[in-house]
Amino acid sequence: MSSPSQPSPPVPQGVGDSPVPETGSAPPAVREHAPGGSREVIELAIPVMLTQITMTAMGIVDSAMVGTLGATELGAVGFGGIWLWTFVCFFVGTTTAVQTFVAQRFGAGEMLECGSWAWQGVFAVVPFGLLASVVLWFGAEAGVRLLGPSPELQGFASSYVSVRSLGMTGLLCATAFGAFFRGIGDTRTPLYATLVANGVNVVLDYGLIFGKLGMPELGVTGAGLATAVAEWTYGLSMAWWFLRPALRARHATEPVAPSMDRIRRLLRTGAPIGGQWWLEMISFSAFTTFVARMGDASMAASQAFVALLSISFMQAIGLSIAVSTLVGQYIGAEEPQHAERAFRSGTKLAALLAGLIAILFTSVPELLVGIFTDDPEVIRLGRPLMFVGALFQFFDAFAIIADGALRGAGDTRWPFVVRLVLAWGVFVPAAYTVGIVLDGGLTWAWAAGGIHVVLLAAVLMWRFRSGAWRHIVI
Repeated sequence: MSSPSQPSPPVPQGVGDSPVPETGSAPPAVREHAPGGSREVIELAIPVMLTQITMTAMGIVDSAMVGTLGATELGAVGFGGIWLWTFVCFFVGTTTAVQTFVAQRFGAGEMLECGSWAWQGVFAVVPFGLLASVVLWFGAEAGVRLLGPSPELQGFASSYVSVRSLGMTGLLCATAFGAFFRGIGDTRTPLYATLVANGVNVVLDYGLIFGKLGMPELGVTGAGLATAVAEWTYGLSMAWWFLRPALRARHATEPVAPSMDRIRRLLRTGAPIGGQWWLEMISFSAFTTFVARMGDASMAASQAFVALLSISFMQAIGLSIAVSTLVGQYIGAEEPQHAERAFRSGTKLAALLAGLIAILFTSVPELLVGIFTDDPEVIRLGRPLMFVGALFQFFDAFAIIADGALRGAGDTRWPFVVRLVLAWGVFVPAAYTVGIVLDGGLTWAWAAGGIHVVLLAAVLMWRFRSGAWRHIVI
């Protein structure tokens, strides 16, 4: 983690010495290129993509290193990680609403209103995060047992979840501060913090999983502990940058008292986002439980597939966050036509990148799955999944971009209802039917997920194009 004695990083766009725009005028961060154009989206998106890849790399490093211990250990990290994220994603998703409020205030030129929203995000969710950590620390073993994976997998998964839960509050703080930076158009500072955190994770993974560098050999438990420490490193790094004097002067980032009015407003917009994430994750966790009951090899193949799929998601998530920032800023500047253009630019870029990833998935499937395991049965099960994944991630990119655009506008309740209906009306029952009841196995279960994501993309794209977001007031 950086310290005050170290050189300061380059001053990010929107945080430097450029004059504060007059209220109601568009900020300099969105005036350097054609408003809402591809170049503007790319410049904001690239640091976010790198940030997301770096954060996702924590889970991938866990999986890759633990995978050398055996298929059961690899499956346990996947199973435990998915259920842990299911437990915390509501709070993380709710906190991302900070970006919407900051972006719209920044777009309106109300610079000194930006910093307070990050603190209100911390006040809104951190108490619940602390409570969740306590519950998981003491209840992970009983919870995993209730879900019914193999006895061998249960022990590894419960220890991973209980230790990994210690990093939850650090992650929530990092999310609130990171949402602030993205709202003002600075997507580089979160990247710096994640690079520091990922470096900590790699070193601790190597030491704690295998007993190297003078550390105890803890195996799967060591992987969870390494990531927990890395998440606290991430949170503390973000807090340090957030409290820098230059940023305090420009955006009033010094600590403030809780404001119940602002917390209520943030929760009104953010809770549907958290609800969306939770509904999708609980449905995906149920799906993962189906897979775990197909056997440890199927669970390991699915985990390797999810890790690879998560890499493909990062480009869409990066573009989505950039689009969300620009939509929010242009709405604050009362220029919705540029918000629409940012959405179109993000969609085109996402389609291009998802197409390239689809080619990669279908060209070398065995090589990609082989990154995580040399078990021939896992590789055999994973190969056809890569062809399903090529289509899955292509359509999911459209859904992610539309979701980000709607979030930037504060249109969060309608997408929540759509995800509720599709997750539990299509994804879960279809996957269970074709995968378990009809004995289609792993590949057909994932194919059912593909149908779900095609429908989701179509509906969310239609929602933004309808223009209903123009009438949302947060």
